[in-house]
Amino acid sequence: MKIAVVILNWNGTKLLEQFLPSIIKYSPEAVIYVADNASTDDSVAFIKANFPTVKIVINESNFGFAQGYNEALKHIDAEIYALVNSDVEVTENWLKPIIETFENEPKTAIIQPKILDYKRKEYFEYAGAAGGFIDKYGYPFCRGRVFETLEKDHGQYNDNCEIFWASGACFFIRSSVYKELKGFDADFFAHQEEIDLCWRVFNKGHQIKYNSQSVIYHVGGATLQQGNPKKTFLNFRNSLLMLVKNLPKKQLIPVLFIRLILDGIAGIQFLSQGKFKHCWAIIKAHFSFYALFSINYNKRAIVQSDKYYKVKSIVFQYYIKAGKVFEK
Repeated sequence: MKIAVVILNWNGTKLLEQFLPSIIKYSPEAVIYVADNASTDDSVAFIKANFPTVKIVINESNFGFAQGYNEALKHIDAEIYALVNSDVEVTENWLKPIIETFENEPKTAIIQPKILDYKRKEYFEYAGAAGGFIDKYGYPFCRGRVFETLEKDHGQYNDNCEIFWASGACFFIRSSVYKELKGFDADFFAHQEEIDLCWRVFNKGHQIKYNSQSVIYHVGGATLQQGNPKKTFLNFRNSLLMLVKNLPKKQLIPVLFIRLILDGIAGIQFLSQGKFKHCWAIIKAHFSFYALFSINYNKRAIVQSDKYYKVKSIVFQYYIKAGKVFEK
């Protein structure tokens, strides 16, 4: 199958220098692209000088993750897009099991590899781990990562299984499906846009898979660190927008009502910890959500499945019942 590995870049010369060599070395099956989001550093010149086999697509502006990929992929011809963060190290034969799955399973639209932590390679990485799920209220969690608890990789997820969402850190998708659903939602800018796309794919009846035979290592937070209030803003706002777009109509109001209460509790928790900027980020996220509500409500598809969630409340399971790991 014709596969394109596409790395979105913005002022990431150091990351490209560190991580692009492994992708070039271990991706003989693919054409490699760097999609540049109007960088102001020497990223483009660096690639041309040091990695002449890598193709470059230059966006007119810094469109963020969602629109950045949407714009770049208009210029890339492939059956499979492999969307890879610039802070990812890949391993030998990482593409082979992915290609085989796409070839043998026509209903599979999206695949995620096993994602381990680049800094602690025996542990799963926060952004995706061994495949993602959400609860009834839209809180995401992973096999190998529930909230802040990261599991050590003991081979417990050395399987190939269906999941609900795949991580944007390393995201394989059929180009036909990407185009059918018009790609990522540009209103999200960054964060949770891949979960939204997976939800829309799920509502269309396609499958999303995790394949443990493909292994990558992700730094995480290289472009926007975990403690950044902007990340808090985007995560809370985009999660609410995602619910409006994808929840079954009968569940929309009651689920949103509970979710807004839970977000308020999260804000109080940030206040109690002295994290005032994060509390303010949640408040701003809610105002932004209200402003975008009608626009995103109009994006709803005709059909939404009510079988989207793995557990009713991961917050209850984690904080009340002390289910800190996926198997609990």
